Amino acid sequence: MMIARVIGNVWATRKEENLNGLKLLIVQPIDSNNQPIRHELVVADRIGAGIDDEVLVTSGGSARYIFDSTPLPIDAVVIGIIDSKEVRGE
Repeated sequence: MMIARVIGNVWATRKEENLNGLKLLIVQPIDSNNQPIRHELVVADRIGAGIDDEVLVTSGGSARYIFDSTPLPIDAVVIGIIDSKEVRGE
C-alpha cells in the first residue's frame, strides 16, 4: 500500500467495458512528510475520493479483484480515504 494525494481526474468516454462506472483519478504518491515520491499514476476509485484527499492505494495483481465476479484491467485502486495520520516526532 502507499499514501497518495488526489491531484486530478481522468475522463475516458471510450474504455474497456468492465471499467464503466469506475471513477479514474490521478494521484501523487507522498511520503510521511507529505513530500511527493515517485511519479503520478492513474488509479480506479469506487469509494468517492476527490481532489486534495489523501488516500490509501494498493497496486499490483490484487487491485484487479475489487469486484468478486471478474478481474478488471487495472493495476492500482483507492482502498481508503485517510481521515488523519500520526507520524512519530510530530
